[in-house]
Amino acid sequence: MSHDIVIPLLSNAIKAGTILLLPTIGEIFSERAGILNLGVEGMMLIGAFFGFIVAKLTNNPYYGIIAGMAAGGIASLIHAFVCITLKGNQIVSGLALTIFGAGFTTFYGQKWINMNLSNPLKGFAIPVLEKIPVIGPILFMQDLIVYLSYILTIALWIILYKTTIGLNLRAVGENAKAANSMGISVSKTRYFWTFFGGLMAGAGGAYLTVAYAPFWLDSITAGRGWIAVALVIFAMWDPIKAVIGSYLFGSINALQFQLQASGTSIPSAILNMLPYLVTFIVIVISSIIVKTKHIRPPKELGIPYFREEK
Repeated sequence: MSHDIVIPLLSNAIKAGTILLLPTIGEIFSERAGILNLGVEGMMLIGAFFGFIVAKLTNNPYYGIIAGMAAGGIASLIHAFVCITLKGNQIVSGLALTIFGAGFTTFYGQKWINMNLSNPLKGFAIPVLEKIPVIGPILFMQDLIVYLSYILTIALWIILYKTTIGLNLRAVGENAKAANSMGISVSKTRYFWTFFGGLMAGAGGAYLTVAYAPFWLDSITAGRGWIAVALVIFAMWDPIKAVIGSYLFGSINALQFQLQASGTSIPSAILNMLPYLVTFIVIVISSIIVKTKHIRPPKELGIPYFREEK
């Protein structure tokens, strides 16, 4: 491939990767608090739906992003209520949330199908940094959400490993009873980070329909929520490693569209299958690494916390 093809391809891969990075980071923090949320796909769909509608009606893509985040956050509170307050099964609740999101957006999204945004989110260059050879056009000629995702990832890594907030979060996910004995509210911590996960999933969905593919189609997320859940294992519950995984899948997604646009002889069904085939391979490899290096998920992931009476 020539230089003129590779740089636009990688630039597009960053955008495609950002769709996955946001929900992956949100799910990492939710799982760190002990809450497994398999409803990421449903929350992304809801975020994509409300993000598109609000951006369409207001002609403002930033309002769409905010609306998508809010919708994803509200949806996550349903999961939080079932899992934290009612001590329900987290797997069942998450799957129900995904089915609800798919059904809701299919029913109410019919009249919006194939409509386009007249004012999608546009990119802008960062002065000076855009001039860096190769890296500049790829990383610093993006839109505001991509730039915020750079900052957010670093900030969350610092919060997770270098602050009391992160220490409390990890304590709740590793040993809720001990965390409670130290005066940490397990329920409030889990509610907050589950809600945060919903905000990020909604943001990822909204970014899809407001910036990356500014139109509405039924099931437009196409399984990206499930890939985000898989990326949590690939990233080993670390925000920085989530960047690597997300951009890797973004590259595959961008390459898929590049090949289709170039008129390749590879059947489109094979190309469409590619991201999910890679997901399967990545899960197998990640699982082997996790096992050999004795890396494990948060100890209390998926386990309801029953507060002891004092």
